[in-house]
Amino acid sequence: MSLMSYWPLAGLQVRTPRLELRMPDLEELGALAGLAAQGVHDPAVQPFTVAWTDAEPDERAQRVLQWHWRCWADWRIDAWTLNLVVLRDGEMVGTQSIGAKDFAVCSEVNTGSWLGRTHHGQGIGTEMRAAVLELAFARLGADSALSGAFEDNLSSHGVSRKLGYEPDGLEVHAVRGKPAVIRRLRLTRARWEAHRSVPVEVTGLEECLPLFGVRAES
Repeated sequence: MSLMSYWPLAGLQVRTPRLELRMPDLEELGALAGLAAQGVHDPAVQPFTVAWTDAEPDERAQRVLQWHWRCWADWRIDAWTLNLVVLRDGEMVGTQSIGAKDFAVCSEVNTGSWLGRTHHGQGIGTEMRAAVLELAFARLGADSALSGAFEDNLSSHGVSRKLGYEPDGLEVHAVRGKPAVIRRLRLTRARWEAHRSVPVEVTGLEECLPLFGVRAES
């Protein structure tokens, strides 16, 4: 039996005009870890609630590996996180995640992402989040998607505005020993449909649907 007989997520692919998103094999995961080692953001700021990037390059790379392995091992139908690598013309540029708890009941997903620093400012962040939103709303039947970013993360907020998200409250987190405010954001199905502009192709999904808590259409 092949790997995909037991783990069909290995064959899931999401494509946009410029990007390909897929679950990485070990070699691709190593390339993603190497990208993290080179730097993800300006060291003067910390855009993540879990400060995994506040580490030396080798440790950052190891944390990426451990996070992906943990999500693979902990996958459950009622609590899952799908971490996809993002490639542009075959080059590793970053990672885009989508996750949910009790998706079969709540029909709600959350997203997260990062890009290697050399790939910032090229519209890739918008395109790769649009890709997983297409997966969530058009293919899995989600009713809403959540995101959020610290107040000073202007690039993330810019992506969210382009895609139609609306304010959904505030959270306060401790970042490097100081309080920092996250602006939560919510995207409804109606808002997604109104702002849907990126062509997206999804292949290899049907076999994966039970793992997301979704029934295949008869």
